[in-house]
Amino acid sequence: MAKFVVTLRLPDDFDDAFIALISRHRAFINRLIEDDIIEAYAISADRTRGWVTMNGQSAEAIQAIVEQFPLFRFLQGIEVDELFIFDSKASRFPAISLN
Repeated sequence: MAKFVVTLRLPDDFDDAFIALISRHRAFINRLIEDDIIEAYAISADRTRGWVTMNGQSAEAIQAIVEQFPLFRFLQGIEVDELFIFDSKASRFPAISLN
């Protein structure tokens, strides 16, 4: 299975319709994390961009999942890039404790 990073551009203003969907969106993201489809989910401090690291068969499969995000209709832009290398502390073996 390939790994992808999805770059999201969020709207400039969050209206009531956007805010009303945030909890449903978070629940959907949490389910994808539990299902090992999403590895990492981040939103910039200024809330203008987001990055999602995802596992999938193809860019088209990833795009289809992103289109199911409850906040999808509000996104101003989406880029899906397949990764060659993805390394993180979370993907490494835990430190061995001899206790």
